[in-house]
Amino acid sequence: MNMIETFEGIYVAMYSAYDDKGEVDAERVKKLARYYVGKGIKGLYVGGSSGEGILQTAEERKRVLEAVMEEIRGELKVIVHVGANSTRESAELSRHAELHGADAISAVPAIYYRLSDEAVERHWQHMIDSSELPFVIYNIPQTTGFRLSPKLLAKLAAQPKVIGVKMSGESAFELQQYKVAGGDDFLVFNGPDEQFLAGRIMGADGGIGGTYGVMPELFCKLNELYAERRLADAQELQYQINAVIIKLLSYPSLYGAAKHILSLRGVETGQPRLPLLPVREEDYESLAALNDEILALVAQSGDGDR
Repeated sequence: MNMIETFEGIYVAMYSAYDDKGEVDAERVKKLARYYVGKGIKGLYVGGSSGEGILQTAEERKRVLEAVMEEIRGELKVIVHVGANSTRESAELSRHAELHGADAISAVPAIYYRLSDEAVERHWQHMIDSSELPFVIYNIPQTTGFRLSPKLLAKLAAQPKVIGVKMSGESAFELQQYKVAGGDDFLVFNGPDEQFLAGRIMGADGGIGGTYGVMPELFCKLNELYAERRLADAQELQYQINAVIIKLLSYPSLYGAAKHILSLRGVETGQPRLPLLPVREEDYESLAALNDEILALVAQSGDGDR
């Protein structure tokens, strides 16, 4: 099986979905997952940074995945983030993902402790060995404190089940080095949304991103423009996307802002969970204007009828 053909493309890093009391709401999870069907994306990345998986209990994370799979199984690829500080919990979530029909699993290193390459390798290996699902390494050194070396990546990639890496570090050079270290059939997903085009040019096979959640059509269009080698048009669209990202980052909580924008489209997902900050009422007007700006860009891109 060619893993690049199977998994390449655009994946929305799916947001959390809570009720008005802050509890995981399966029906809201389903509605959010359904919202992305037909947008042109390849799949969903469930339980990652945007999904607040690290802030949820193992049982909550399981309920989220179960709701997603009940709603859209077979319609979109589903990669599940199973990383947790406890290796045992990560392995448990890996087995659960396989049981409920996920397409692949993924994980960051354990956070807080400063871990050696050997410690991280063992942590990930337990997850790899806990299921038969393909495994995608998640490298995000600016939050975990662990920087994946090409040497460790190559060692892990020698296993058939280790199919790729989500490269959320900030260096397009490192992304290219991971592509080289992984080999021809090894997937690299661009993580930093603001440099999607740069990542694709340097060898990424697609992208997984949080801001995709409010503008999936624009990232699908950007990916299409790159594939057609329309680089000047792609660059212009990346600039427009980045202008939106800058505005999203100006709010106290990126995820709060994005979730509020979705609510304006009739998709309620609740507030993010503390310590992530909620949306302020004083920001409602500017967020409504930003939503209009995004929708106008979608219409302009020609993908507004997806």
